[in-house]
Amino acid sequence: MSFGRPPSINVGFSPRPPDRGSFPLDHYGECKKQMMQYMDCLRQNSSTSTPCRVLSKDYLDCRMNHGLMERDEWKNLGLANLAEKGTGKVENHNDPHKS
Repeated sequence: MSFGRPPSINVGFSPRPPDRGSFPLDHYGECKKQMMQYMDCLRQNSSTSTPCRVLSKDYLDCRMNHGLMERDEWKNLGLANLAEKGTGKVENHNDPHKS
């Protein structure tokens, strides 16, 4: 018996993966450049994220490539209508004038 000492916390404790929407910290700064570009864009646009969507996609792509978050489809992340890296063109799949 151990009086005055809290019970062991590891009894019945089992770790679980983070909930969707939370992910590990980037301890080694692997995606710091992309994160800083995105944050600068937010500052320049009064925290309006719409003009920064391409940078957001680049940041999430970096995190997925470095195992800092699970790989997911762009449509699930709300970024499916952005062009792939390097094309320089933004596609809008909701444009009614497009055939």
